[in-house]
Amino acid sequence: MNQLANSTSPYLLQHANNPVNWFPWGTEALEKAKKENKLILVSIGYSACHWCHVMEHESFEDEAVAAVMNKYFVCIKVDREERPDVDQIYMSAVQLMSGRGGWPLNCICLPDQRPIYGGTYFRKNDWTSLLFNLADFYKQKPEEAEEYAVRLTDGIQQYESVPFIKEQAEYSKAGLEVILNTWRGYIDNVEGGFGGAPKFPMPVNWQFLMRYAHLMKDGQMAAAVKLTLQKMAFGGIYDHIGGGFARYAVDGVWHVPHFEKMLYDNGQLLSLYAEAFTWNNDPLYKTIADEIITFVKNELTSPENGFYSALDADSEGKEGKFYIFTKPEIEEILGEEAELFCIYYNITDAGNWEEESSNVLFRKYTDEHLAAQLGISVEGMLNRVALSSQKVLAYRSKRVRPGLDNKILASWNGLMLKGLCEAYRAFDKPEYLELALSNADFIVNNMLSGDKLSRIFKEPVKLANGDTEPIATFLDDYANVADAFIALYEVTLDEQWLITAKGITDYAILHYYNKHTGMFYYTADDDHHLIARKSEIMDGVIPASNSVMARNLKKLGAFFYEESYTEIAAQQLRNIVPQLVKYSTAYANWTILLLDEIFGIYEVAITGDDADDIRSEIEQNYIPNKIILGGKKGTLPLLADKFAENTRIYICKDKTCSLPVHNTADALKQINN
Repeated sequence: MNQLANSTSPYLLQHANNPVNWFPWGTEALEKAKKENKLILVSIGYSACHWCHVMEHESFEDEAVAAVMNKYFVCIKVDREERPDVDQIYMSAVQLMSGRGGWPLNCICLPDQRPIYGGTYFRKNDWTSLLFNLADFYKQKPEEAEEYAVRLTDGIQQYESVPFIKEQAEYSKAGLEVILNTWRGYIDNVEGGFGGAPKFPMPVNWQFLMRYAHLMKDGQMAAAVKLTLQKMAFGGIYDHIGGGFARYAVDGVWHVPHFEKMLYDNGQLLSLYAEAFTWNNDPLYKTIADEIITFVKNELTSPENGFYSALDADSEGKEGKFYIFTKPEIEEILGEEAELFCIYYNITDAGNWEEESSNVLFRKYTDEHLAAQLGISVEGMLNRVALSSQKVLAYRSKRVRPGLDNKILASWNGLMLKGLCEAYRAFDKPEYLELALSNADFIVNNMLSGDKLSRIFKEPVKLANGDTEPIATFLDDYANVADAFIALYEVTLDEQWLITAKGITDYAILHYYNKHTGMFYYTADDDHHLIARKSEIMDGVIPASNSVMARNLKKLGAFFYEESYTEIAAQQLRNIVPQLVKYSTAYANWTILLLDEIFGIYEVAITGDDADDIRSEIEQNYIPNKIILGGKKGTLPLLADKFAENTRIYICKDKTCSLPVHNTADALKQINN
């Protein structure tokens, strides 16, 4: 076994028996490279990554390839989910060199960590040839390698940075419409989503567009959101048997998934479908939300009530094997009920996937349309399909399961916790809140020390000298956990969650905020610094930690009357707004913050014995630009002098409160006037 044998990361342990002399990222490997004047080979991936597995089998398990790697390089394996800071640096490098990125990510660096070449997946012969050429290049032309490293490192340090904007711009609905014109060109109005293949769900993009459609009364955009939500839910990207979404579809019609199932996708999609139900009240959204929760509860929840990171795309060495079926298999499982099930999920003898006779389950038609075609009732059809699905699930559960990445990450647990809060907000099911509270207690008791978070729930790795390897924690951990605790306060009206959110936000300001740029660094001031200390600014599959922090600060500023929070969030937004017209689709979560600036935020204060019942009633109405506070008692500034014997509702905006009312209908009149 190599130097990864003592790791706790499932991804690193997958490589512990490779003939490559892998090291984990850390002092030992970095000092070895300097001492021996060897190039560093940084290879980054994650447990559920299909092409990471392919490159491992083709190259890293091959003795001849390993011999080349060991002779000329110090080889470092990185789990991108444990060390996103390292991934951020070298992903920037590869994107600057090639214009694209992905995983596996392989970067060749000078002994001081500065990159000189990189790429993603390489075939075995290409990989070996590349390694020989780079080793020879460094030996024969070290000055050229140094020059290239300097230029590339300068680019990395500038990549994803924005200038400090001092002047306050005017935010308006007209300016918002200009920004949206850029979005419209990317939307697929036939199949939903953005562009062609591959198709990623991009939950925060659709959350923004849903809110925009509602607040701006844009019917065309509302139709695009509804189309996308339905197409994703009907597609093969969704697991119709066990619940939960795969990471993306490899085609342009949501049919064939890349089968890995990630906690961060499902947490965000839970938030999206829950909010969409309050907006549009489509029962499909309620079903999807409930099935996501069932999937996470059954397959990604630890005994301690933390949430695991992912399920692999592969089982038994084949991508998707756990999830696909032949028609004869379905007929054997279901007997005479197989015909309806196969029609419902488009299962054919020939198959609908790349593997002969195999089928990915997906839907084409609404239940009403299909029932009418078949001449049966909707209720009867759904009852039969549901019963058949349970039988297919029981059959599938006996298969060899995909690998589980059992890392518990603070950031991703925050995303799932917020999703559970949004589901409880929308559907008022106590079991959703119970699971949310169990996870929140887990985070507080196992991942929070004072106001400092641990990114990973695990025992620290012991080093050869007896010390333990420090576990770095990043801005997304603080941002997403604080966001979740704010949401948990709003559905429980228990101030401990808001106070905890404030504490970890204060810690982030102290250790991550750069007052000279007005943005937050991704890494803390006491972390081991890399070749660049960068900020995460652009929203992607997961919203950028800076945009989440900015929205948190906007809310916390309102909850606590804390002007310093509001000023930081305002400065962050000022810095970003010039980017929105040019690159709008990379700043969706920022544009939600812009919506709140333009339309304002309603502060709904509910006090008295019936506060929770009133809260639940108000939540049935779609008011995306609001915060809720109150309860039977409270210490927040906005609640001062607002408690009385009977229940009262105060609607406040722009530091002005309307006269109190005593029922939901009257409160809504004040909002809608």
